[in-house]
Amino acid sequence: MASSPQLSALLGMMQLTDSALPTGAFSHSLGFETYLTSEQIIDEETFSTWLEMFASQQLTFTDALAIRLVYAAKTFDDIVDLDELITAQALPTQIRHGGITMGKRLLFLGAESYPSEWISTYAEKVSEGEMYAHQALVWAILARELGVEEDDAVAAHVYATLISLTQNAVRGIPLGQNAGQRVIRGAQEWVEQAVKASAELGYNDLGAISPGLEIAQMRHEHQRARLFMS
Repeated sequence: MASSPQLSALLGMMQLTDSALPTGAFSHSLGFETYLTSEQIIDEETFSTWLEMFASQQLTFTDALAIRLVYAAKTFDDIVDLDELITAQALPTQIRHGGITMGKRLLFLGAESYPSEWISTYAEKVSEGEMYAHQALVWAILARELGVEEDDAVAAHVYATLISLTQNAVRGIPLGQNAGQRVIRGAQEWVEQAVKASAELGYNDLGAISPGLEIAQMRHEHQRARLFMS
């Protein structure tokens, strides 16, 4: 018996946001390692504080908003412009390159498993060096083509990112596995907040995040030793 469109969308979303998907997310701290080095992050409580801030700032004003802008796009030219803008607004070099690297992996994995006109065009333009491939944009196009609801697409990406970062913190701080699960449970509230907050934002809000977070991400580039690529 054929599956329903809703079930197909759910299964596709589960595959493409699974922490086991080989995008390289396991090698990125997205800045928390800087706080780890300065001993501002030392345990479950301090990591949770940072993660909540990251969710309410960078994930809400960049990734979550970008996903919504993809859902609002009328033509692929809108994606071209958005791809350039979201790449340019990522000031820390490691964050910009990390987002592109993970985005390319998701793009080509997604294009193979769930081909569509927009995702194929995106992959072609990235291969030709005409576009960059930000992970949130790639996911949004895939989710939109799969029939995933907009709020669900935002929630899935934000939640998957927080889970990935928590798994990296379990290794890097280190935290125990039970502590990691407590953080992830608490993060569900931050996901809901990101979904609600991003729905109130517009194009001009893209990238309006805390300078302190970006400075920490820039400082990571110059650390003498590090476990993560960003």
